[in-house]
Amino acid sequence: MGYIIIDKIKNNNKKIIIFVEGTILKPKHNNFFSRINMNGYVPISNAIETIKNWQEQGYEIIYLTSQTGRRAMKMAQHLDELGFVGSMVGYRQKYQDYTTLIKEELPDILVEDDCKSIGGETNMCSYNLPDNIKNEIKIIKVKEFGGIDNVKLY
Repeated sequence: MGYIIIDKIKNNNKKIIIFVEGTILKPKHNNFFSRINMNGYVPISNAIETIKNWQEQGYEIIYLTSQTGRRAMKMAQHLDELGFVGSMVGYRQKYQDYTTLIKEELPDILVEDDCKSIGGETNMCSYNLPDNIKNEIKIIKVKEFGGIDNVKLY
């Protein structure tokens, strides 16, 4: 799994992995060019403030993007420009799936959307996690493009 470090401070005991596209960002316009242009993505509702609040509560914030390679780097830059806080952005490398990062980082909480526009549950990060890992992580599923404003961590 590839990582892009966005803040070297990792002094928190608890980790949250948050999937980016569809969970905290959405295309500004519903067209093809908005979906391929990083600058076409905007925060969903109060995602920035919600995540800052979680970080203030002591959570390390790790993002997971569907982008790969240079596009993942652009997504990390875009998140920073928008004002999102966190320690890193994870992305898939060739022949990897999303569960790799989750297994490596073993977060306390995984926040992801329901992937409705791309086929639903089978496309979610948590879908292929082994049961023993699913039992260790609190998985929070939100409606795609519905935001995280009302998420209760515990």
